[in-house]
Amino acid sequence: MEACAAATYGAASTCTPLNFTFSHGRTKTLLHSQIPIPSKKGTGKSFSIVNASRRTLSSNWLVSDDDFSASTTSPRLPRLEELDTTNMLLRQRIIFLGSQVDDMTADFIISQLLFLDADDPKKDIKLFINSPGGSVTAGMGIYDAMKLCKADVSTVCVGLAASMGAFILASGTKGKRYCMPNSRVMIHQPLGTAGGKATEMSIRIREMAYHKIKINKILSKITGKSVDQIDLDTDRDNFMNPWEAKEYGLVDEVIDDGKPGLVAPIADSSPPPRTRVWELWKIEGSRKAKKNLPSEHKFLEEAYKKVQGGDDDKGTQQENEAPAAV
Repeated sequence: MEACAAATYGAASTCTPLNFTFSHGRTKTLLHSQIPIPSKKGTGKSFSIVNASRRTLSSNWLVSDDDFSASTTSPRLPRLEELDTTNMLLRQRIIFLGSQVDDMTADFIISQLLFLDADDPKKDIKLFINSPGGSVTAGMGIYDAMKLCKADVSTVCVGLAASMGAFILASGTKGKRYCMPNSRVMIHQPLGTAGGKATEMSIRIREMAYHKIKINKILSKITGKSVDQIDLDTDRDNFMNPWEAKEYGLVDEVIDDGKPGLVAPIADSSPPPRTRVWELWKIEGSRKAKKNLPSEHKFLEEAYKKVQGGDDDKGTQQENEAPAAV
């Protein structure tokens, strides 16, 4: 049976097992299940349990509106240093596949592709790949998501793109598939094992053959080579350097140090906002001191003059040198 409590507004009662003191001046008897709970905003009511005979409630328990006001903090945007590198890259429309292609990785990549495509379908999505490959079904899920996106998906190989990693690399938008000069690309046929009963093994083998034919047809469409040629080239592990991968049709360009223009389609995103590091470099002083500080444009201009001046002086020195007597 529920115990009754005399709720006293203004004066506490000593003859009841539960004795409440409220900030108003009325008296009311309540069941234990009818104990009022203070709201988070603006009721102005607070109470304290002076004496309690039930062990489920602690004595001298104070509740006031201030206890709730501290938890309702005003919302704010997270600082850039509070975000991880994945979110920072995502703000620049960059996705990084740097592990094996499994179901969890595929879910993560697919969700990022769909988010960036919904955010702005007119801007390119950059997918950097450094993966040894993995699950065929997970890789086909990423492939379908890339084809589903209205935005162009630019793929870049850094390090290694093997097996399904190479397949995803070649599945990027034509003309926007890149390879770093020191990376490697490898294609081969699907791998797997079959065990159990003979019937179960035949089912697994038939499924592996299906994936092999499906991947070879897609690679044939991407590279322009025949299915028989793809089947022959993927019979064993086929490693390629970036230029061989370009000639084969898996990528379009190699980002070489001698061709800096190829980096432009990848680095077209806006710079990130200033962080706390900027405050460490901020110059304090008068306006005149700040005005006389050399800017980045001045640094580049002075460096260009030094280079031009050094070449001119070298040429003048060579002209003034007399020919050696024979």
